[in-house]
Amino acid sequence: MSSGMWAEKYRPQTLDEIKNQTEIVSRLKNFVKERNLPHLLFVGPPGVGKTTSIIALAQDLYGSSYRNHILELNASDERGINVIREKVKNFARTAAIASDVLFKILIMDEADSLTSAAQHALRRTMEVYTRTCRFCLIGNYSENIIEPIQSRCSIFRFSPLSEEDSKNWIRIIAEKENVNLIDEGLDALYEASMGDLRKATNFLQAAAASQDRVVDDIAIYSVLGRVSPGKVREMINLGLKGEFLEAREVLRTLLIDDGLASEDIIRMIYSEVLRLGIPEHWKVKLSDTIGEIDYRLTQGARPEIQLSALVARLALAGEEMDI
Repeated sequence: MSSGMWAEKYRPQTLDEIKNQTEIVSRLKNFVKERNLPHLLFVGPPGVGKTTSIIALAQDLYGSSYRNHILELNASDERGINVIREKVKNFARTAAIASDVLFKILIMDEADSLTSAAQHALRRTMEVYTRTCRFCLIGNYSENIIEPIQSRCSIFRFSPLSEEDSKNWIRIIAEKENVNLIDEGLDALYEASMGDLRKATNFLQAAAASQDRVVDDIAIYSVLGRVSPGKVREMINLGLKGEFLEAREVLRTLLIDDGLASEDIIRMIYSEVLRLGIPEHWKVKLSDTIGEIDYRLTQGARPEIQLSALVARLALAGEEMDI
């Protein structure tokens, strides 16, 4: 098993290596082919390939010397107007050297964290230095970017990766690192990351640190500091069967022995209820009940009492459904 961060080791280096976001990658390839590109705004959830895509574009555009022609900034660390006035302007005002592409690329990660004043200053900088620099702004939410900047950019909206794409990517990494990733572990990885490949890869590397290199659902939930949903599923099934006291004992085990937070338990209950093979209108009723209990917990109600009340509601629902 190799050293180093797997998320960086297996990051795609060119646009051809990116196996998802097909439409976006196709448009970016056209920019490379034309040796020109507009200002860009990449928005979407974390870990879906936003930063990877612009770095891959730069490598395809400039070749092996691409690092000489780009500047990466993180707006969450450097979010004030002085960053725009100093670092950004100093980089943007000079043309690319020793390259047939006349402009450089400034990558502003987490641009939606920029202050309003910094964004207005950035807008003016983008206008003045268009000939020598193209800007790629990256963020999670486009609504946090002022309209004048949005109107000057081509906007690319990245979507979460599908379950199939996420699992295929993780399988490939596991095979290359000689990790025995069993199906339950793969399912747990996807559930924990929900399409965020960077997070999934980091979880896999942490779970694979065991001596036998076997990654199952127990290993993943151990890394996350959570218990397997199996106990929550057992509690729900006991409740629906009307076995309230037995279900409550499982609940107490989760709260006391496993030390699981009430917020995590209620979240797992909600997820498991949606997977139950019960009529749709009962899922609606139980979801409404879960929401009510969740609200009470946020208001400071006692977790054991409220979650016990939820188990009691499950028992009553099971009786009405005649489970």
